[in-house]
Amino acid sequence: MNMQTKLENLEVGYDVPALPGMDEADIQTPCLVVDLDALERNIKAMAAFCRDMGVRHRVHGKMHKSVDIALLQEKLGDAVGVCCQKVSEAEVFARGGIKDVLVSNQVRDAAKIDRLARMPKLGARTIVCVDDIDNVADLSAAAVKHGTTIECLVEIDCGAGRCGVGAGQPVVELAKAIEAAPGLKFSGIQAYQGAMQHMENYEDRKEKIDIAVAMVKESIDLLKAEGLECDIVGGGGTGSYYFEGNSGVYNELQCGSYAFMDADYQRIRDEKGDRISEFENSLFILTSVMSHAKPDKAICDAGLKAQSVDSGLPYVFGRNDVEYVKCSDEHGVISDPNGALKINEKLKLVPGHCDPTCNVHDWYVGVRNGKVETLWPVSARGKAY
Repeated sequence: MNMQTKLENLEVGYDVPALPGMDEADIQTPCLVVDLDALERNIKAMAAFCRDMGVRHRVHGKMHKSVDIALLQEKLGDAVGVCCQKVSEAEVFARGGIKDVLVSNQVRDAAKIDRLARMPKLGARTIVCVDDIDNVADLSAAAVKHGTTIECLVEIDCGAGRCGVGAGQPVVELAKAIEAAPGLKFSGIQAYQGAMQHMENYEDRKEKIDIAVAMVKESIDLLKAEGLECDIVGGGGTGSYYFEGNSGVYNELQCGSYAFMDADYQRIRDEKGDRISEFENSLFILTSVMSHAKPDKAICDAGLKAQSVDSGLPYVFGRNDVEYVKCSDEHGVISDPNGALKINEKLKLVPGHCDPTCNVHDWYVGVRNGKVETLWPVSARGKAY
């Protein structure tokens, strides 16, 4: 049964927020709406940047958790594959037809390692990050058991203070252990500086990345001296891709939020001190006004259960006369001093942080020219194992 047939059996307002062919005005709220034209422009723009910098792009699937969007990023954006954070999430992409999948995280639990070792049987190149030599034996045993190969990246702590080994000799020692282990292959370095992605000031971000680049270069030089080559030197995000891409050291970027953009990423500044503008807002929380009992405020149906506010509240797209100011479980409070909003009026909210916002929804409603063109499931929603 194809996707279209499945959708035809679903009921708008109960199973799904909309169906292809509907007018945009009839979409049920709250839900996630994707401006397909803007999304496609963002994907093509990143592809052009990567071509110009001479690097590959491995899109970060943890942002949208959507097989359909990942496949579109391969088709329109020349993406080489995806990275994600959890084994179950990675398995969704592998089952969905993505042939090159990196778990850009550590996998230590025995059951998860066993599932990881079976992923190549789905036809996907399977890569994982390692930062502890004790992990090598467990990964090796699982790969041998299933007759597969797990590729490994040594993760460097290049400033995030989270996972990863120190640069230099610790990287070499771990890489040599991986290369010597049956069923494993050393494939390079993971060096993502996540702590600086949302720093507003350009020079502050550059300073952090300069340190990371130096650490990676030192490690690569030592690996080469041992006869170990890096097929992948990966990292980079929407807030830093131009640093890693032009470093001459990184060869693979792992940007995610660029495709949708959110309020937090739009706060960061470029070299001239202007807000970054190379990518557009393509993801919105569509919401409806449900009450206007108070003359100076409207209440909409998108509250905490429709979004994540860890990076701040959303803003109302395309409006400067109203402001989203507060939320509770099922309500959003919109300041409306002039009483401009009407009952059932629909608004587009730009979420503060797209990744966890997407994770609380089941569907993306893709719109173009005022019509619903497609419906995409949030394929890996709930896959947190």
